[in-house]
Amino acid sequence: MEWTGLNELREKYLSFFESKGHLRLPSFSLVPQHDKSLLLINSGMAPMKKWFTGEETPPRKRVTTCQKCIRTPDIENVGKTARHGTYFEMLGNFSFGDYFKHEVIPWAWEFCTKVLEMDPEKLYISVYEDDDEAYDIWTKDIGVDPSHMVRFGKEDNFWEHGAGPCGPCSEIYYDRGEKYGCGKPDCKVGCECDRYIEFWNLVFTQFENDGNNNYSRLAHPNIDTGMGLERLACISQDVDNLFEVDTVQNIMKHIMKIAGVKYHDDEKKDVSLRVITDHVRSTTMMISDGVMPSNEGRGYVLRRLLRRAARHGRLLGIDRPFLYEVAETVIKENDTAYPNLLEKHDFIINVIKAEEENFAKTIDTGLNMLEEMVKNTDGKVMSGTDAFKLSDTYGFPLDLTKDILEEKGMTVDEQEYTALMTEARKKAREAHKDAGAEAWKSSGNATKGMEKTPFIGYETLSGDSEILAVVVDGEKKQAATEDDNITLVLSETPFYAESGGQVGDVGVIKGNGFEFTVENTTKTHEGVILHHGYISDGETVSCGDKVHAEVNRSVREATMRNHTAAHLLQAALRGTLGTHVEQAGQLVNSEAVRFDFTHFSALTSEELKDVENKVNSVIMAAMPVVTKEMPIDEAKKLGAMALFGEKYGDIVRVVTAGDFSVEFCGGTHVKNTGSIGLFKIVSESSVASGVRRIEAVTGTNVMKYIDKNNELIAETAKNLKLTNYHELASRAAALSAELKEKEREIASLEAEIAASKTADLMKDAKQIGGVRLVTADIGEAGADALRSLCDKALESGDDIIAVFAGKNAEKGTASFACRVGKKAIECGAHAGNIVREVARVAGGAGGGKPDSAMAGAKDVSKIPEALKKVSEIVGAMLA
Repeated sequence: MEWTGLNELREKYLSFFESKGHLRLPSFSLVPQHDKSLLLINSGMAPMKKWFTGEETPPRKRVTTCQKCIRTPDIENVGKTARHGTYFEMLGNFSFGDYFKHEVIPWAWEFCTKVLEMDPEKLYISVYEDDDEAYDIWTKDIGVDPSHMVRFGKEDNFWEHGAGPCGPCSEIYYDRGEKYGCGKPDCKVGCECDRYIEFWNLVFTQFENDGNNNYSRLAHPNIDTGMGLERLACISQDVDNLFEVDTVQNIMKHIMKIAGVKYHDDEKKDVSLRVITDHVRSTTMMISDGVMPSNEGRGYVLRRLLRRAARHGRLLGIDRPFLYEVAETVIKENDTAYPNLLEKHDFIINVIKAEEENFAKTIDTGLNMLEEMVKNTDGKVMSGTDAFKLSDTYGFPLDLTKDILEEKGMTVDEQEYTALMTEARKKAREAHKDAGAEAWKSSGNATKGMEKTPFIGYETLSGDSEILAVVVDGEKKQAATEDDNITLVLSETPFYAESGGQVGDVGVIKGNGFEFTVENTTKTHEGVILHHGYISDGETVSCGDKVHAEVNRSVREATMRNHTAAHLLQAALRGTLGTHVEQAGQLVNSEAVRFDFTHFSALTSEELKDVENKVNSVIMAAMPVVTKEMPIDEAKKLGAMALFGEKYGDIVRVVTAGDFSVEFCGGTHVKNTGSIGLFKIVSESSVASGVRRIEAVTGTNVMKYIDKNNELIAETAKNLKLTNYHELASRAAALSAELKEKEREIASLEAEIAASKTADLMKDAKQIGGVRLVTADIGEAGADALRSLCDKALESGDDIIAVFAGKNAEKGTASFACRVGKKAIECGAHAGNIVREVARVAGGAGGGKPDSAMAGAKDVSKIPEALKKVSEIVGAMLA
C-alpha cells in the first residue's frame, strides 16, 4: 500500500462510506451531552448510545464519523511507552437497524484492499468462536483463505457491558512483517508483539443480554465499527508508533525545536517529548470543545494534562510557558477536519497560556516543598497529607506528585490522600447543593413517553390549555390535593421552561374551582414542560381539567430585559477585551443578569466602564431585537455566537440586536433594546481559573440599586457624624491614616511585651545535649504573635530551639510555632519535623523548613501534653 497522510486517510474513509449511503456527521464534542456515565467521550459510538438503544431517532439509519476521543485510565504510562496516548481519533460506520454482516464485511474488505490497496496476503481476520455466519461470509463470499482466519472466545471477540445490547465481533489484523515480531516460532494473530496489529473492529450487535447471561435476538440488529485513525496511519506510513505518524511527528518537531533536543537521542528526553506531544493534542481538543481547567471533573483532567506537560517541559530545560506555542501546530495539523479549532484559535491559545503562567507561579515553590517533604519522609512512602497539601496549595495533581516520586523510588499513601480529597469535595458539594432542583428532577420519569409540549410563550403570556398529567412526588396521579407538591403537564403552555441560563416562568394556572400557583417551570430531556407549584385556591386539580395559563407579566418582562442585556454584554466584552471572550455560563432572572465568560485577568475600572457604556449606547439607540429560525449553516454565515459545547440541530433560533449582537438562543427577549431602560454593572469577580463573572441589573432594578447605594451612603455619613456626604471620602482617608498610626503603636507595644515575655521564658530553658530548649503555652495568641516570640527567643543564641503554643478561643483551634538556631540545626534539630510531631499530639498537622515551621491543631485541651512531648522529640533527634 502507498504511504498516505493521516488527514488523507480520514477523508478516504468518510468519503468511502458516504458512497455507501452513509450520512457523514462531524465529530461530536468531547463533552458528553445528556450522559452522566462518561466524563469525556472515549469511543466512536459513545455519543450515539441513545440511537442504538432506540431512545432517540438518528438522522439517518446509516452514519459515518471520525470521532475525537480521550482516554485517561493509564495516564501514568503515557510517555514511558510509545504505545500509550490519551487522545486518538476513531473512524466508524454505523447501522441503526439497517444493514448487517452481509453488507459491512464486504465493505470493510473493499476499503482495505481496493481503496487503501492493502495486500490481501497481509490481512488476517478473527471472528467469535460460535459465529459461523461471519466466518462463512469471510471465507465463502469474500474468499479469505481459512489459514488467515482465527476463532477467538468471548473475552476477545464478543462485545458486551452487562445487561443490554451486545454481540459478536470480527477484527481485521495487518501483518507488519518479521521486523515487528517477537521472533518466537509460534508468533501469530493474538500475539502480544507488534507484528500482527488489529486495526478495525466490526461489532455485530444482534443480542439482548438480560443481565443474567440469557441472550435473545434483536428484531433489528445494529452495526458498530471502530478503527483507530492513528493506528491505521502507522500501517500506511510503516512507522513504529503513533508518535511517528506525520501530523503527530510535526507537533513533536515543534517541541524539539523549542527544547533544542532530538528524538531517539536520550530515552529520558524521549519520554518527555512523548508526554508533551500527547498531552498538548488532548488539551487543545478539549479546550476547543469548551472544557476549562478546574479542580473537578473533566476540568481536572485538563489541568492534570497541562501541568504534567509543563513539568516535562522543565525536564527538557524549557523554563518558560511554551505549550501554547505548540498548540499552534496542533491547530494547523487538524484544522481541515476540525474547523472549530480555527474559530476558537485565540481562546485555545489564551486558556493554555494562562494555565501555564498560573502553574509557573507555584511550580518552583511546589517542587522545593516536595523536595523538603521527601527529605522529611521516613521510608519510601510519602504521607497523603503532604500530597494533598501539594495539590491544594501548589496545584500539583496527584499523578504529577507520583511521577516525581517514582523517579526517586518512592510512592504516596493514596488511601490517606483520597480520604482528604473526598472530604474536601464533600464539603464543596454540600455548599452548592440545591435541594429544590434535586426534588424536581424526578418528575421527568413520570412523564416518560409523553410528547414534547408545544410552547406558545414567544407570542403570548397566556392561553387556554388542558392538563395532560398530574405528578405528585415523582409519581403520575389522576388528581392532587392542596397539601401536595404538584407538577402539571399541559397540552400547550406559555410558560418558559428553565434552559440556556434563563430561569423558568412563574404565574398561575386557573381551572374550574381551583387556582394553581406556578413556582418554577422546567422541562425534561424529551421536551415535556413541567409546571411545579401548589394549589393556592380550591382543593383539587385533576388530569383532563380545562385550564387557563397566565405567566406573571412583570417577572417575565424583567427577565427578558436581563436576557437581552446578557447578549449585549457578551458583544461588548468581545469588543473591549477581544474575541477570546466566550460565554462560560449565565443566569438571567427578573432581578439581575449573571454572566460568566472566559478571560484571564480582572477587568480594570476603565474596561468595566467601557463595556457598560457600549451596552447603554445600544440601549439608547433603541435597536430592534429580531428572532428568526434558520438553517444552522446560514446562522454561522451571519456570525451568530454559539454556546460552547452545546449541540444544535439543523434549524436554529437566532436573536439579533441591530448590528451589534447575533447569537443562537432559545430564550425570551425584548422587542427593542430601548425596552431595557438602563444597564449597570454591580460586580466583577473570578469564578475559576480563566473565568470571570459580571453581575448587572437593568430597568427598574437599576433604580433599586441606586436607592440602596444612596441609603448606604447616608447611613455611613450618619455613623461618621457628617452632615454632608460629600465629605465621606476625605473623612475615610483621615480615619485610615489614624488607624495605621494606631497599628504602628500597637506593633511597637507588642514587640516590647514579646521581649519582656521572652526574657522571662528564657530563664526556664532546658539544656538538652548541645542545645537549649524553651517551650511555653502563650494562651490567646495568633500565628504572628507566636512567630514574633520565636524570633525574639532566637536572639538569645544560635543553640536555641523555641516551641510556643497559642489558641483561638473563638474557633477552638490551636497553633504551634517553632524556630531552630543554626547550631541546633547542625546538632540534628529540624523545626518542620518537631512541629509536625508536636501538632500530631493535639490532632493537628504542619511542617516547614529546618529553621522555621508552623502547625495547626484541633484539640486545644491537648496543648500541655503536646508541649510536654517536645523534650522527648528533640532528644530523639539529637541522639
